[in-house]
Amino acid sequence: MKSDDTNWIQEHLPGWNLIRYVVDDPKAQYTVPKNKGREAMVYLTYIIDHYDKLPDVMVFMHSERYQWHNDDPIYDGVPLLQSLQLPYLISQGYTNLRCVWTLGCPSELKLTELPQEAPSDPKSAKTTEIAYPAAFKALFPGEDLPDVVGVACCAQFALTRQKIRERPISDYHRYRNWIMNTHLDDHVSGRVLEYSWHIIFGRPAVHCPNAKLCYCKVYGLCGLECSEEGKCGERWPFPPFSTLPNGWPGIGWDGEVMNEEKLGELRKSAMKNGLA
Repeated sequence: MKSDDTNWIQEHLPGWNLIRYVVDDPKAQYTVPKNKGREAMVYLTYIIDHYDKLPDVMVFMHSERYQWHNDDPIYDGVPLLQSLQLPYLISQGYTNLRCVWTLGCPSELKLTELPQEAPSDPKSAKTTEIAYPAAFKALFPGEDLPDVVGVACCAQFALTRQKIRERPISDYHRYRNWIMNTHLDDHVSGRVLEYSWHIIFGRPAVHCPNAKLCYCKVYGLCGLECSEEGKCGERWPFPPFSTLPNGWPGIGWDGEVMNEEKLGELRKSAMKNGLA
């Protein structure tokens, strides 16, 4: 959104070139043909607009520095990008920015167990499950619908130019046209793509790498102790709400003021069961 502050990128990540798409300003330098499908519309429009002049590596992510999607003890995007292991990314072509399995893995969409009736809440995960088979047929014509789809949530990932160009630009036009023309609303159409990106970029329908290995390879955090396959202590604490408090991290979940000392304690507490 045009009101979002993206100055944190230039301030803390001067080596990265920011391409800032603004969905609610048709006069912006970079914008979208239709504000629908959430981040999927932006990502696809960037790929289409820059297909012939893509940089070597790219990160696709939401605009705010602090957001609960970020796989960090205080949901901070800066340390994630600062520690992103580019040689590993280049070797893989695609990597999710999220290692923790909480939300999305190992089986977010169970396509052989669809409910008989649509749920009353249009934002329910079941709504996406119901919509997914027909959407998959449109997005991936001729491919077999998987029984299960699983990937760590939240539609933030890193890519190489080579990985994007493994598909012709016509595929990306097809994905974007589907979003623009589908009867599904903004939330559901965006979630369909959220659980399709890994398939688009060559991963199996269930793509849930071991969290310990993921943190090591993607972020260089190789000293983590992980008692669970999909989680390393409280490296990513499950948030009590789906949005962070206004003023986070200076303002905590209960409205308390969070100074640097308290933030340090929060990080230490979150990591105590995750670091050797």
